[in-house]
Amino acid sequence: MAMFNASDLKKGLKIQIDGAPWIITEFDFCKPGKGTALYRCRMKNLINGAGMEKTYRPTDKIEKPDLEERELHYSYYDGNSYVFSDPNTFEEMTVSAEFLGKQTYFLMEDDLCKFVLYNGEPIEITLPTFIEKEIVDTEPGARGDTATNVLKPAKIDNGYEIQVPLFINIGDIVKIDTRTGDYSERVSKA
Repeated sequence: MAMFNASDLKKGLKIQIDGAPWIITEFDFCKPGKGTALYRCRMKNLINGAGMEKTYRPTDKIEKPDLEERELHYSYYDGNSYVFSDPNTFEEMTVSAEFLGKQTYFLMEDDLCKFVLYNGEPIEITLPTFIEKEIVDTEPGARGDTATNVLKPAKIDNGYEIQVPLFINIGDIVKIDTRTGDYSERVSKA
């Protein structure tokens, strides 16, 4: 089993504790006047999202998790789960809608998605940062109603509702940030 030394610890490092992968979200090195140095870490569990704090001494060894990063193309929805395929080996991986959550609204055929796998199972999926979708339903903006940052609801082709500026109309193509699910900008007019 591969190990890290306590001196390797830093923010963003992924480690394994009690058989589960964790990511260090905050890191502090403390060297008191007397005694040994301390490495204080705040961590987040990559599987269930739980948090914890832990302090390490310079002689401590920390396990490296069995993490693999892969890029897979989104292929199709089979009625129960979403199917992704490796562009080189054509090996398929299925992912449940529950695991993806609201990311299912932003999947577009053939998009390249980044996966983090722990023991061969996906624990994190990163979609392309922006996607372009057509507005299929929204109320027309009232003329003269141009106060700053006034938003109205609009739906894209898969039923997902976003808040858009008043000047957006049915048929417009908009850019959506997949990290937040929010409107970013208008790409083209209808």
